[in-house]
Amino acid sequence: MMLVDRDKCIGCTLCIKDCPVKDIELNSGKAFVKNEACINCGHCIAICPKNAVFTDEKTMEEVIEYKEDEFKVEPENLLNFIKFRRSVRNFKDKEIEDEKIMKIIEAGRYTQTSTNSQDVSYVVVKDKINELKDLAMESLFEKGKYLIENLNEDTKPFERYARKWINMFEEYKKDNKKDGLFFNAPVVILVVSKTPINGGLASSNMELMIDSLGLGTFFSGFFQRAAVSNKKIMEFLGLEEDQNIVSCMVVGYPNVKYQRTVPRKEAKVTFK
Repeated sequence: MMLVDRDKCIGCTLCIKDCPVKDIELNSGKAFVKNEACINCGHCIAICPKNAVFTDEKTMEEVIEYKEDEFKVEPENLLNFIKFRRSVRNFKDKEIEDEKIMKIIEAGRYTQTSTNSQDVSYVVVKDKINELKDLAMESLFEKGKYLIENLNEDTKPFERYARKWINMFEEYKKDNKKDGLFFNAPVVILVVSKTPINGGLASSNMELMIDSLGLGTFFSGFFQRAAVSNKKIMEFLGLEEDQNIVSCMVVGYPNVKYQRTVPRKEAKVTFK
């Protein structure tokens, strides 16, 4: 519930104009939140020049006043930061501090979600990463065998992946250091949401935080494929069958140092 301190409110109507669901009105010259259509997005809290809008005390403890030197990011630096980002599959044998993991989660938690649903959750696999790896490797092996045994015109394009999964599993069984799935990274972070766009947006911000912390990551599509319709993996993760793993970020300290950005295709842009 959103509330307004009438003693602080000056009736400037900024919150009324900025409310995306039009749930605020002027009452005797003061803002009044009806709390009928409110989605708790917090726009009213953020825009009020007098800090007159508030919600429950625990949530308000997280509110930070804007300071340009702490919040502003120069656009060229941000663009170069994005350009320099690389997917990392070569990691040091080094644990990731819990404080850094929580900062990554915070980047996801503060990402916008449609209708402020905040329907994104996270699974961090650290201590039991080898158990998860075993389950995923076995799943990919079985899926690969099935594809090879049932190749047809529609599945032929996936044959190379099927063979890769089989080879990957066999190498791993001979030597568990030959890890073609997580590449011996110390942490896997799964982003879970019933709304793929919300999970995708959170994943993108989390990836930026990962890089800013001096860590590296790549998105493992192989793991997501392994988890599809696999009850053992879903139970291991504590997820329900209808929960959707939007992304799997394999995270660690890079054992490689990049020196420059790389070329990209020109953007296809249409202006109307």
